[in-house]
Amino acid sequence: MSEEPEEIISEEEEVEVEVKDPIQEMELRINELEKEIKYSAAEVVNIRQRSIRDKNDAVKYGSANLASRLIPIIDNLSKAVESSGENEISESIVEGVKLTLESMYSALSIEGVQKIEIIEDKFDPTCMEAIASVPCTNEEESGKIFQIIQDGYKIHDRILRATKVIVYEG
Repeated sequence: MSEEPEEIISEEEEVEVEVKDPIQEMELRINELEKEIKYSAAEVVNIRQRSIRDKNDAVKYGSANLASRLIPIIDNLSKAVESSGENEISESIVEGVKLTLESMYSALSIEGVQKIEIIEDKFDPTCMEAIASVPCTNEEESGKIFQIIQDGYKIHDRILRATKVIVYEG
């Protein structure tokens, strides 16, 4: 019988170890919940900021698809104007095509679409695509543009179509 009381005492000790101060438990739980609330509030702020940024991007770049479809039309009209000197086409038709081109450039410009400008005939891989290269005789020409094959366009800071060029290879 002396064994049983020892077991009972040891069980009581275990019960006391398992039962913590309920106030301390509640304080820990409150701290955990406060942390969760702060994380949730931060997540809400992040979602709002992301939503605003996405909305602004949609407004800013929303016309990119239409512009991408119009650029080949501009190319064709430009070629028509360039080749008009070779053919005997009515001057009024050529002027009409030029005015149409100017109107399209103006409309695209309002939407933030611009032709990519070539600076100092230097090849820029961020906005150009080298489709071929030609040997150069002068080291200074190496890496410079030999010929522009197709104009490139950008909308704000994004490339719609890279400028296709032939570069000098040294």
